[in-house]
Amino acid sequence: MAKLIIDHDNDELELPDGAAIAESCEDAGVPFACTEGVCGTCVIEVKDGKENLTPPTQEEEDFLGEDTEDERLACQCKIKSGTVRITF
Repeated sequence: MAKLIIDHDNDELELPDGAAIAESCEDAGVPFACTEGVCGTCVIEVKDGKENLTPPTQEEEDFLGEDTEDERLACQCKIKSGTVRITF
């Protein structure tokens, strides 16, 4: 099981390895609109554990740019394993 920590409200959530984080983020208050990676509404900042997320999708690179260090689109991320800490 992987762990997603959301700094905004100090939630610590256990998710199955390989799970999408979108629903957990939305439940925590991250705003969502299109859920397809084109609007950018769900931008999150990864504070720790970015290596535990799947690589950025083409949609994320198109919206955020290829050199974005800590920003991701929550609608596009899956947690591979380990612990990831985010804020929004």
